[in-house]
Amino acid sequence: MFDWRAYEDGIYAFDAGYVRPILAAIHLIVDNGRVALVDTGSNDSLPNVLAALDKLGLTREAVDYIILSHIHLDHAGGAGTLMRALPQAKLVVHPRGSRHMAEPSRLVAGVTAVYGKDYVDTVYGDILPIPADRIIDAHDGLVLPLGGRELLCIDTPGHAKHHICVVDRQAQAIFSGDMFGISYREFDVDGRQFILPTTSPTQFDPAEMHASIDRLMSFAPRFMYLTHYAQLHDVPAQADALRRRLDQFVAIALAHGADGDGRHATIKEAITDYMIRELRAHGCTLPEDEIVTVLATDLELNAQGLAHWFDHREGVKSLR
Repeated sequence: MFDWRAYEDGIYAFDAGYVRPILAAIHLIVDNGRVALVDTGSNDSLPNVLAALDKLGLTREAVDYIILSHIHLDHAGGAGTLMRALPQAKLVVHPRGSRHMAEPSRLVAGVTAVYGKDYVDTVYGDILPIPADRIIDAHDGLVLPLGGRELLCIDTPGHAKHHICVVDRQAQAIFSGDMFGISYREFDVDGRQFILPTTSPTQFDPAEMHASIDRLMSFAPRFMYLTHYAQLHDVPAQADALRRRLDQFVAIALAHGADGDGRHATIKEAITDYMIRELRAHGCTLPEDEIVTVLATDLELNAQGLAHWFDHREGVKSLR
């Protein structure tokens, strides 16, 4: 059975089946029999999505929305497949991302440039287009009615310019995608959680990320629900840690961004060492090689994103 977590206020998280266990969560919000899904994993997530609906006695027609925090493929790669399986659903996505979900060729090309064709073919498969008439542009302030509650979509750049977060005032919670960092359950120590920023290429901007974190905190959430992974509690303290670690990542990029051909390896080594020190201070006793294995993809992509930001500090290019 896949990882399944039931929370209060009709919120559930389950494993998307992406790459390894408890790496990526799909969140399911239920109110008066109506359903919203937040993020999709890859095409491999479909069996888990259908099993989650079955577990709650819900039909495929009960899903009103598939909401994408942003269109990086670990969050959006399964959207086309899910939209075909869930006939009543509308796809909700940032306006900068909607055209790429309707015609994903440029999106796939960008991901292929980062990961390589073999990886994209193996992990994601075919990225299916979604009819434009089933896509809702999530402009800042869009309110989605779901059963008896409302979900507020807000524009939150910093990780990507096509990133939104979803505020659920009834639950005093925010579905934050990658905007509020990542927190892997392998690093939990006596119920205490560990958080780190994700600065992956190519639109990372630290000033925008700080502003978005501040905006999220202005809603005074009790919980954040992260795609990587599930419920985050003790939110004010986690926000402080996230800001501090973000600033340290930027300091590392500024210290090594001009190091020439070896700068990627140098930045990656520096953030790896920093994360291990922070995890040890947190009380994590996992062997160092296990820590590096859990963080492997993030360390690689964060180093790429920091180097790209260093080269484009006057402005980060958008998908448009």
